Amino acid sequence: MAEQQPPAPTPAHRSDTDQDEQPRDEQGRLVLRSPEQFKALGHPLRHRMVNVLRQRPATLRQLAQALEMSKGTIGYHVRVLREAGLVRLTETRQVRGGTEQYFALAAPGFKLHQDAAVGPEFLINAALGEMLPREPGQASHTVLRHLWLTDTEAHALEARLREMAAEPYPTDLAQGRPYGLLVSLFRADVPNLPPDDAP
Repeated sequence: MAEQQPPAPTPAHRSDTDQDEQPRDEQGRLVLRSPEQFKALGHPLRHRMVNVLRQRPATLRQLAQALEMSKGTIGYHVRVLREAGLVRLTETRQVRGGTEQYFALAAPGFKLHQDAAVGPEFLINAALGEMLPREPGQASHTVLRHLWLTDTEAHALEARLREMAAEPYPTDLAQGRPYGLLVSLFRADVPNLPPDDAP
């Protein structure tokens, strides 16, 4: 029996091989810039799906089970993520009763392009969308703090934060629960008082 060839991608669909040609930074993270990418990630369900796929590749059935949604709904949102170049088909396995496709993120991480139309507010809104209500006895801490730093100190802190953010996801996810950490170093609009002339 002749092997069936997959249908050629339509112009609206980006093939999984095309995703390898997308811009990446020195750590291999996908550099996000297009409106399609931000629209795809801006949907709460697709954002959650990306977070689930950070753990490992998964089938539509596994994603539907984890996200408590129908397989059809999950299939639609995976297609949107694939067309935006954020998710790719990694493997196809023959199982009893058919074929299962495994989907994975197109890169180990994502990074906003410096000229992207969206900025830090995109990440802040994403963090707010993930934030669960605090339960009694659960660790939680949110604070806005201001630091007075020289340019050299600010660059050194930025480098330390980048190193922390580049740490890989754990391989054993059976231990503990996921917690979010939103770290932002930014120039704050806090005017300095003039010197106090009081005696």
